[in-house]
Amino acid sequence: MTLERHAALCSAAEQCGLVCRGGFHPTAEDAVPSSADGRPMATVVLLGLVGSRRWGTFTASPEYRDGAADPLDRWSRRVIEALAREHGATALYPFGGPPWLPFQRWAQRAEGVHVSPLNILIHPVYGLWHSYRGALGFAELLELPPAAHAPSPCATCAAKPCLTVCPADAVRPGHLDHLRCRTYLRTTSDGECMRVACRARASCPVGAEHRYGPEQARFHMAAFSGLPRGSG
Repeated sequence: MTLERHAALCSAAEQCGLVCRGGFHPTAEDAVPSSADGRPMATVVLLGLVGSRRWGTFTASPEYRDGAADPLDRWSRRVIEALAREHGATALYPFGGPPWLPFQRWAQRAEGVHVSPLNILIHPVYGLWHSYRGALGFAELLELPPAAHAPSPCATCAAKPCLTVCPADAVRPGHLDHLRCRTYLRTTSDGECMRVACRARASCPVGAEHRYGPEQARFHMAAFSGLPRGSG
């Protein structure tokens, strides 16, 4: 793949509602599966969402509107599998396990993201408002644009409000107690977390302009908590 071919792939992904999230040439330590015909993967390109960019493409999809479970995962599979067929790749996903593929490790190989105090990846531009929906694995060695790596923005954040604002007291440095958070969301009458997104996440000043809108925030909080999408 020349850089022109990579650009064409990213353009096709953008038209489908996704964004190229960097790529890398894996080694054995990256635990990238082989292709369907048994060949080792030589290139991986990650795909995902950033901020509210192209969120409307998903909300216009049949998966979002049909009322069935796991709409974002089902939409991601449909879109990424179509891209894989078109570009001669193998589709890989962070969901559907076990076993679970090490997408956080792959993401740190592919672009300048770092583990935040919430134990989720922070991007220097998009902050905590991004996700990885899948990847395309290629058996051929493809040319990739250079990855932009920078120090973690958390390293120079003295206040670290993300560690102190959680009403469920579910946050500790490097750890988010998912069970404690879900219990709080399911049992409290305080609906702010469901309406405006996780308060610890929203307190981060990095990438604040890319914060999810109310509909997008409610969707993700409902998916995380197991509550109906209209809760809060």
